[in-house]
Amino acid sequence: ETVRVVVRCRPLNSKEKSDRREQIVHMDPKMGNVSLHSSGKSAEEPKRFTFDQVYPPDTQQEVLYQQTAGHIVDSVLEGFNGTIFAYGQTGTGKTFTMEGVNEPAELRGIIPRAFHQIFERIATRTSGGVEFLVRASYLEIYNEEIRDLLSKQAHNKLELKEDPQSGVYVKDLTSYVVKTTRECDKLRDFGAKNRHVGATAMNQDSSRSHSIYTITVESCETREDGSTHIKMGKLNLVDLAGSERQSKTQATGDRLKEA
Repeated sequence: ETVRVVVRCRPLNSKEKSDRREQIVHMDPKMGNVSLHSSGKSAEEPKRFTFDQVYPPDTQQEVLYQQTAGHIVDSVLEGFNGTIFAYGQTGTGKTFTMEGVNEPAELRGIIPRAFHQIFERIATRTSGGVEFLVRASYLEIYNEEIRDLLSKQAHNKLELKEDPQSGVYVKDLTSYVVKTTRECDKLRDFGAKNRHVGATAMNQDSSRSHSIYTITVESCETREDGSTHIKMGKLNLVDLAGSERQSKTQATGDRLKEA
């Protein structure tokens, strides 16, 4: 597998519409092109950029998930590691893309859809002599400090360690065994309440930290000769903090430190 870069453009929000802003970002999904046009009546040629895939403002959550994330989740069930993350300026829709909203169901984001896909796939394979174990953890990186969002002491700082066999890991990070999509959602909701958010001039509920929800899927297959085959895959679902210019967000105090 390789790294794929896709771009999603959100529609104008109510404030931008009331300010009579123009839509200057145009998408060509067939060619994977993004063109930036100058505002007003400028004769300047638009700037064009090409990506693996682009998604215009009217893209549905389900379409985005199936085309960008679904195959990664499937590969995790086959024992591979995968990461999906959203990067961009504050207010561009990163958290909406990754988390969405619970209701209505069509507005759910990548993370809850990944939960559903994992347990849907497991349900179709457990009858074939394969057993699964699914574990979940949820952390945030805030001002270069790691915190466990699923801990009762969520403000405690954790340490990043490295092991010659298992690689890089977070010491004392809480990990829960989960058996249903609902259990994953409950952990996500609990962790979200501990996450740092704050208002800026560009976003009333801006994510001020990087969050990483990790699902580890282990499978054990018993073969006809009695031997077993174990596979483990890890899925990292990342919602990065907003990348922004302080002049635009009018950041001061804690907001300025976070930036």
